[in-house]
Amino acid sequence: MSDNNVSAEYQPISMWGYFGYELLFAIPVVGFIILLVFAFGGTSNKNVKNFARSKFCCAIIAVVLSVVLFAILAATGVAAEVFGG
Repeated sequence: MSDNNVSAEYQPISMWGYFGYELLFAIPVVGFIILLVFAFGGTSNKNVKNFARSKFCCAIIAVVLSVVLFAILAATGVAAEVFGG
């Protein structure tokens, strides 16, 4: 199936497109804002929107795991030694 027969809403993302979005979303503050805009409807392309949503879910999981790990370290007293408390 040719890409010309696909509507703009479902146009596939190329390999370089994924690479570019990864670089764009990796920018510390601006990238996160753009990630939120794309994830919550800033683009009409469903593939870009779903890719941004998956990156956002990964960010949420990373934050939750970091908080849980820090809580475990704080409860065992290791955090005080590591972070100078």
